[in-house]
Order: sequence, then C-alpha cells, then structure tokens
Amino acid sequence: MLKNSKIAFVGSGVMGEAMIQGLLNKGIAEKQNIIAADVHEERLHTIREKFGIGATLNNGEAVSGAEVVVLSVKPQILPGVMPPLKGKISSGALVLSIVAGARMENIVNGLAHASVVRSMPNTPAQIGEGITVWMASPAVSAEQREQARMVLQAFGEEVEATDEDQLDMATALSGSGPAYVFLFMEALVDAGVHLGFSRQVAEQLVTQTVKGSVDFYAHSPNHLARLRNQVTSPGGTTAEALYYLDKSGFRTAISRAVWAAYQRSVELGQGRKKGHPDISK
Repeated sequence: MLKNSKIAFVGSGVMGEAMIQGLLNKGIAEKQNIIAADVHEERLHTIREKFGIGATLNNGEAVSGAEVVVLSVKPQILPGVMPPLKGKISSGALVLSIVAGARMENIVNGLAHASVVRSMPNTPAQIGEGITVWMASPAVSAEQREQARMVLQAFGEEVEATDEDQLDMATALSGSGPAYVFLFMEALVDAGVHLGFSRQVAEQLVTQTVKGSVDFYAHSPNHLARLRNQVTSPGGTTAEALYYLDKSGFRTAISRAVWAAYQRSVELGQGRKKGHPDISK
C-alpha cells in the first residue's frame, strides 16, 4: 500500500528516524520514495548517509507531491512550521502527526487540510518495541486509515482510540511511561549499590529482573495482582518491602504523577504555558 507512495517527514529527530528505519527494515516503503526535512544540515546529512533517502532544508519541498506527510517536530516548534505549509499539502494526502499535545483541530486548521491522524508513540519505538495510540479525523478514508496503521506498526504495536481525549491519556501513561520505568530502575540500582553491589552488577540484576518480569507477565494468563502475590510469602522479605511501599504512598504517587502528566498534556494542547490559569473559567 505504501511501496510506491511518497512519504515526507517534516522533522527528522529521533522519533522521525525511528519511523524511517522501521518503514525500511520491514519493507513497507522504498527509500527512493522517502524524503526528510529538518532545519539542521548535519542532521539531514546523517539521515541521508544512514538510509539513502532524500533530504532537504525546505519543508515545502518535502511535502510537495507527498501522499503521506509525517509531522515529527517538537511541540513548541509546530506553530511556526504549519503556516508556510498551509494549503501546500496535496488534497488527497494523509497527514500523520506524532507531535505531543497537538490537537487534531489545530492541525487541521493550521494546515488547511482535513485528513489528519493524530498519534502518540513512545520512545521504545526506536527499537521497534513501541506502543502508539492514534485517532483519525472524519475526513480520513479507509485506505488512509490502513496507511496510518502500517506506518505505526513499523515501530511497534498500535491502538486506535475512539476519543481524542484518549491521546492525552496515552501521553501521560505510555508516552511518558518509559521515564517512570527508568526512574524506578534507577532507584533500584541505587538501592543495590547502597546494599554493597557494584553499580555494574546492580544494573545487570535490575535490568534482567524488569525484563524478565515483563516477559513472564506477557506469557501468563494471570492478573498482575496474582503474579505479585505469587512472589509474596506471608511474613517474608517481599511482604515487608511491599508494606513499606504502600505505607509510603507508592501507588498514590504514581497515580498522581500520571494525572499531572495528563493535565500538562491538555494544557499543551490548549497552547497554555505551565502554571498559567485558564481565565475563561
């Protein structure tokens, strides 16, 4: 479906590169049909040398004649990127945005283009292990919907949302989720060092424990709580540790952190800076 389609990337950062690599590695698209745009010449040189695709400093040149346009710029850059592209994207093209917090309505109006898919991937997409939540605007055709699905599957799993608010929810849960996991792992490693392990050994123990636990859950029919109970002997070491975590508000802290991230995602979508009250209320 995408083999002979021109795919343009507006923004060639880490996530854009991950998408390009996934498309090529899985044979979904041909390198001669992919073009990347960026404001940094050295970045374009790297992309060009690594993948053999087209590269340009001009966003307008990149999107010209493209059947799929991927918006992969930072959220704070998007308002400056859209005006020069307004009305310049082919009417039959699909615009796929991976810009965090960018509302679909803002993209549709900013580009004067109706066929838009908004998506929220996460950083494990860089190794093909990502999870992306996405939603299509009403103007997106069935064929374009499948095109979007194929692009997103190039770097992991995908989940189609039924409400745009779920994109902000996904931003807080799976989009920011790797940072929560890394912080938890970092804390465990530090605890291991405090106990007396070398940092290298502590990192090895923690990394394999987390990886093994995730893989074990993926192959188990049991609920997470049941798996946790299987590790927790009455009056044992795990029970003592879990009691202390609950007493310290571990679950509540995680829940509040995810809620704070969700609220921030909503603020970004409304173009509000952190801490600025909504004076319309």
